Amino acid sequence: MRIVVLATGGTIAGVGEPGKNTGYESGQIAVADLVSAVPEICKLAEISAEQICNVNSDDITAEIWLQLARRIDELCGSSSVDGVVVTHGTDTMDETAFFLALTLKTKKPVVLTGSMRPATAAEPDGPANLFGAVKSAVELAKNNTTNRNVYVFFGGELLDACKVQKCSASDLQPMHADEMPVTELPCFDVSCVTTLPKVNVVYFGVDSDPRMLEYAASISDGIVIAGAGSGEFSKAFSDALRHVEIPVVVSTRINHGYVTLNEAFANGRISAGHLPPQKAAVLLRLALMQTHEQLEINKYFSLF
Repeated sequence: MRIVVLATGGTIAGVGEPGKNTGYESGQIAVADLVSAVPEICKLAEISAEQICNVNSDDITAEIWLQLARRIDELCGSSSVDGVVVTHGTDTMDETAFFLALTLKTKKPVVLTGSMRPATAAEPDGPANLFGAVKSAVELAKNNTTNRNVYVFFGGELLDACKVQKCSASDLQPMHADEMPVTELPCFDVSCVTTLPKVNVVYFGVDSDPRMLEYAASISDGIVIAGAGSGEFSKAFSDALRHVEIPVVVSTRINHGYVTLNEAFANGRISAGHLPPQKAAVLLRLALMQTHEQLEINKYFSLF
């Protein structure tokens, strides 16, 4: 059994003052050192490692996503590779996991993991998470009993990439999975793509200036609104939205729940369903590669 560890940086590769959990710099330790710090994983499988990038996950880009997806498919196209583990910062891990779930051609297991404490902390959580991710990838490869192949392993839990979301800024287990019913996934071919359409998220709050919508529309191919409640926003936002001619998806700033689109305020726009704003933006970017027709885009979102 061979598992390849692909590293992108994040807190798991972070370095700071020895013994402290904060004040560190992400993406400083090379993947070879991450792997060598957990020698027990070599008892689980033959391990090889590659560095895709070494950044704070807030600096992940569409170009890194595309590079990562192509490399995973390339590796998993070999009969000698049984699965892939990706180390990644937690801030945008749910977005990367969702992107991979929608774009990978391989059905071999891909498990993302990371940490909330840097490698130099007194009790780093990265080694246990890396061990658990490799173990999960091995078990998934052996069993091969699911139609899902992209997961996040964190804090002892294996979570579906479509349902996982970071819901805490400080807990050692910040990842939680929504109980949304996802039975079918769209699949987008990005093998020949060099970049993705631009989508920005506009956050609504009390007295939010609707000119944000106008500006976002001027620099975007599509917009996601992080609305209040089940996707609500002000009359001023609604009035401004009438002048926006690009596709608009309405999500909610609430962690969990389904968006019931208010047609009086967002007539003809698209409900994000159960998807939080950041994941709605991922799906919209991929959908815009295929079409700019809102009715066609809505078909993708209706799956969530």
